[in-house]
Amino acid sequence: MQPLSLRALAAEKLDEARNASSGRSAVTIYGGREHRLRQTLLGLKAGAGLSEHESPGEATLQVLIGTIVLRTADESWRLSEGQHMTIPDEVHAVDTLEDAAFLLTVSVRERHTD
Repeated sequence: MQPLSLRALAAEKLDEARNASSGRSAVTIYGGREHRLRQTLLGLKAGAGLSEHESPGEATLQVLIGTIVLRTADESWRLSEGQHMTIPDEVHAVDTLEDAAFLLTVSVRERHTD
C-alpha cells in the first residue's frame, strides 16, 4: 500500500472533467463490490453538477477544490475548499458554482436477500 495524494488526484480529475463532454470525471479510490465503505473522488466543471438522487447509505462529502452547493428539497449548503459535511439521508443534488473536485465517502447499506 502506498499513500495517495488527494490534491494531485483532484487536480487530475478536474482536468479530465474540463475536457469531457459530460463535464465530469470520477475514480473510486477505495471500496467496491466487496467493501461496505466506498470513497470516490469526483471532478466537475462549473454547471456539471449531479442531479437529484438518493444515497446508497450514510455518506459524507469533502470539497478539495472549488465551491459547490449540496441541496435537498428543503435546504441547501454552500461548501468550499476544505469543508466537510454529512449528506442528509434524503434525495439530494450537487450544483457546481465553479470547477470543483470533492471526495465522496459512502458506507453502503447491506443488501438483504430472501
